[in-house]
Amino acid sequence: MRPAHIALAVLVAAVWGVNFTVIEIGLDHFPPLLFSALRFLAAALPAVFFVGHPKVAWKWIIGVGLVLGVAKFGLLFVAMDAGMPAGLSSLVLQIQAVFTAVIAFAFLGERPSGVRALGMAVALAGIAVAAVDEGTSGPLGAFALCVAAAACWGASNVLTRKAAPPDALNFMVWVSTVPVLPLLALSLLTEGPTRDYDALRALDWQGAGTVVYVAWVTTVFGFGAWGWLLRRHPASTVAPFSLLVPVFGMSSAALFLGEGVSGLRWCAAALLVGGVGLASATVRRPTVHPLDAPAPETVRVRS
Repeated sequence: MRPAHIALAVLVAAVWGVNFTVIEIGLDHFPPLLFSALRFLAAALPAVFFVGHPKVAWKWIIGVGLVLGVAKFGLLFVAMDAGMPAGLSSLVLQIQAVFTAVIAFAFLGERPSGVRALGMAVALAGIAVAAVDEGTSGPLGAFALCVAAAACWGASNVLTRKAAPPDALNFMVWVSTVPVLPLLALSLLTEGPTRDYDALRALDWQGAGTVVYVAWVTTVFGFGAWGWLLRRHPASTVAPFSLLVPVFGMSSAALFLGEGVSGLRWCAAALLVGGVGLASATVRRPTVHPLDAPAPETVRVRS
């Protein structure tokens, strides 16, 4: 890769890592499901008028929109609102690589190699260490919701692989149109119209800025740049940069939110990142898309 392309890959990983800190700040301004709905609304508009018609069947757009947008991001935002730290969230979500492999094996018949299976086992050990750490210092229920979000991310990766969109940015923008109404409905039902109205009425520049970042910077720029890199370089060259996401996530959370990083958490990070890296190094796919890399909200691509 050219130095400029390497810099772009690192920048995307930084954008996706810092995204978790921005989400944490945004949750001070919005209820979690409303915040997630606003994120997808801003990502879809006005971009949907400029990316052209969908290039895959609507069943894939709706399927990924519901699983990734409503389930994955809804669970992630609720988990963080319930006390899941931003830095730890950026780390735990990387277990989506394991869920992706398991679901792909179950539904696509993609049998993992021995090395990849070893990497998955190491990554799971990292999650176990992180669970022990969180169980002694934070809400274990929120941790479980974050793991569930990673499972939904894995399912959306498999759906995306089946869809095989030729244009990742076009696909992501159209996918972003799907979760808006379901998330708004869930917000009204569970968070209440009064809480939603109060949040919107009190909207300030900081709150608006968090929506712009998670929508335009993380989604439109992040996925667009990642897709651009994947069209020019082998996936095996680009994908390892996604392992920098939790590094930037934990660092930015420590710097801007004052989150401490315990010894157990560093141990969990080493196991999880190392395990995902070991598994990713042996992944063979006919087609790879940005949604297969870690992100916000990611990605293994793929907040």
